[in-house]
Amino acid sequence: MAEQRNRQTLVGEVVSTKMEKTAVIKVTRKIRHPLYKKFIKKYKKYFAHVGQVEPKVGDMVKISAMRPLSKKKRWQVSEIIREAKVIG
Repeated sequence: MAEQRNRQTLVGEVVSTKMEKTAVIKVTRKIRHPLYKKFIKKYKKYFAHVGQVEPKVGDMVKISAMRPLSKKKRWQVSEIIREAKVIG
């Protein structure tokens, strides 16, 4: 019996979709400064594979871990949480 294991998931904003079948996702996290106790925003960019879901720049998406597809691609876009607002 094959059990479905829980994969690591992150939520971030789509920064770029200029590559084929790849999107760049910026994940923001807040950490507390060890000395001053003020919250600081830290960013990290992830290269994610785009399968059936087609995100646009500005969308909030959920990405999940998967086997490596290339040197930098170890994530895939699993769902779009919030679409970007188009003005104009």
